[in-house]
Amino acid sequence: MLGTTIHVKSPTRVDLAGGTLDMWPLYNFLGSALTINLAIDIWTKVEIKPRATSGIKIHSLDLKKEWEFSEFSTFFSALDPYLHLYQKVFEKFSAPLINLKFGFELITSSESPIGGGLGGSSSLVISILKATHQLLEIKMPATADLVFLAHNIEAEILKTPTGTQDYFPAVTGGLSFIDYTATGTKQTLFPIAGTPLEDHFLLVYTGRSHHSGLNNFEVLKSCVEGDLKVLSALEKIKDIALKMKECIQQKSWHELPKLFQMEFDARIELTPAFSSPEIEKLAKICVAAGALAVKICGAGGGGCVLVWVPPQQRERVIQVCQNEKFQCLNARPVNPL
Repeated sequence: MLGTTIHVKSPTRVDLAGGTLDMWPLYNFLGSALTINLAIDIWTKVEIKPRATSGIKIHSLDLKKEWEFSEFSTFFSALDPYLHLYQKVFEKFSAPLINLKFGFELITSSESPIGGGLGGSSSLVISILKATHQLLEIKMPATADLVFLAHNIEAEILKTPTGTQDYFPAVTGGLSFIDYTATGTKQTLFPIAGTPLEDHFLLVYTGRSHHSGLNNFEVLKSCVEGDLKVLSALEKIKDIALKMKECIQQKSWHELPKLFQMEFDARIELTPAFSSPEIEKLAKICVAAGALAVKICGAGGGGCVLVWVPPQQRERVIQVCQNEKFQCLNARPVNPL
């Protein structure tokens, strides 16, 4: 194994419908739920380089930080909060890591804007898990099991309730229908080829970081307290996701702009924190320039926005976004991996 460098990358995602409903136990409050998302080629990347010396070296290109430990015991006991992600992942593999006959360097990076609402941190956890399984020559678990592990690791790190939709596209790529029921979670992949997902897809970063954990926790708290307005908005989001699935399966693509707008309106009903002045301004100028709809990514409040725009209006919409200092990201859908 020594001398073999491991390279892993995982896509991030844009959620098209049913976001927030992937968080336990919200979908139980509604009986069941559906989330639809699309993997995109904004990647998280992990590289592992075995070394003849023992211990571990970690290099985060995003944080511009490096750490080196001659023994795993000192790595696990280090108090630097920026190491928390790496520690929590590797804790699950502590015995085989300690017994390794060689050391290694771990290099991580993410192409997602910080707080972009694209599931970047979840994708990075999946990338590290993929690479760790390769390093230790452990068989990769089934998708649902890998998602379960990553989901619980990130909840342990964040100390907030988390959903699971972000992990599925990081493992599988593709356009996903993810059903949540009392008996389990089921992912179904839908073909991207022949759909307008590429030529109508424009991703724009507002420049403002979002806070998904806080926004989703407020929704959960309101539901537990029996807030009928929030529960009603969640029902609307559930119904919109079901309608979108039907439209996609029937290839009724002309219905998507209306559903994106309905989802936008229902999400704002959950809490005004899902929007922001930046999102409202971006939506206004894009629609005025010819876009058909906008869709808040993740828990909103900032981050990225999906703009659904006809190909003939694409350059015009990009230009007005750039004129207002919004960043248009060169992102495209990713087929199943």
